[in-house]
Amino acid sequence: MKFKPQLAVLALAVTAAMQAHAEPAIIYDLGGKFDKSFNEAAYNGMERWKKETSKQYLEFEVSNESQREQAIRRMAEKGASPIIAMSFSMASAVDKVAKDFPKLKFAIIDDVVKQPNVQSVVFKEQEGSFLVGMMAAMASKSGKVGFVGGMDIPLIRKFQCGYEQGAKFANAKAEVFANMTGTTGAAWNDPARGGELAKAQFAKGADVVFAAAGGTGMGVYQAAKDGGKLAIGVDSNQNHLQPGTMLTSMLKRVDVAVYEVSKNHKPGVSVLGLKEDGVGFAMDANNEKLVPADMKKKVDAARADIISGKIKVADYMAANACKY
Repeated sequence: MKFKPQLAVLALAVTAAMQAHAEPAIIYDLGGKFDKSFNEAAYNGMERWKKETSKQYLEFEVSNESQREQAIRRMAEKGASPIIAMSFSMASAVDKVAKDFPKLKFAIIDDVVKQPNVQSVVFKEQEGSFLVGMMAAMASKSGKVGFVGGMDIPLIRKFQCGYEQGAKFANAKAEVFANMTGTTGAAWNDPARGGELAKAQFAKGADVVFAAAGGTGMGVYQAAKDGGKLAIGVDSNQNHLQPGTMLTSMLKRVDVAVYEVSKNHKPGVSVLGLKEDGVGFAMDANNEKLVPADMKKKVDAARADIISGKIKVADYMAANACKY
């Protein structure tokens, strides 16, 4: 009996040591680690952490929806911490496993899980989408622009809503065509369908199309290249995929979010918008000829006005604007 206090101290010390040496883990969602978009941005964030710390991390690529909870639980059983789940679709799984492993740290990107050991990271996608919507409307010769979303969910409607507001801010008479790829996880990885939707929008007169559709966007960008039109990438800087016809990419700094969570996990909700450099648009050698100085100047001014609050971009999830 008299050894119990010592044993308790030893147990606490062992737990602390395990947490100090725990490896982070990342669970990529459907579409794969190298989707050139959302998941790949997360991978780049982990690789940055690995390079800076010279430490290793665990990873798993979900290939079907039933694997999500199992993958997170398996990482928890290995003692990984923090465990980062890369999708709103893993919210219920994170909620369950975080309860079962209260001493481990968890994080979810693109949704909110209210547990004391979970960090939730969400973005103001509407702010970055507003800026690329402006660019689309200013670059358009027809006054008609398009949007191709992935899975039809409120998160992707946030992109669409911001894009439409930006297009109409730049050109009040702008016409915006919008299509979603599907209603299941397969919508994130269907380039053929993305290409079909983009071609249909081009046939109606659109000459710039923004894809917020994960791997499906590859088909949109190819259709734009083939048709001599312009496309806008998403999440990662995708300007290099079809240089010369990529007007820009709406950056969603998932890489920064994953890096920061790995480096300094903070339970609670983190919201990343223009002010936090959590969203933005890409400029590089691949698109500099497509973005005249005047366009860049106007978009930069709008960015400053959004940050200051002078321009208020409606959030699809919170406002009455853009209800589809």
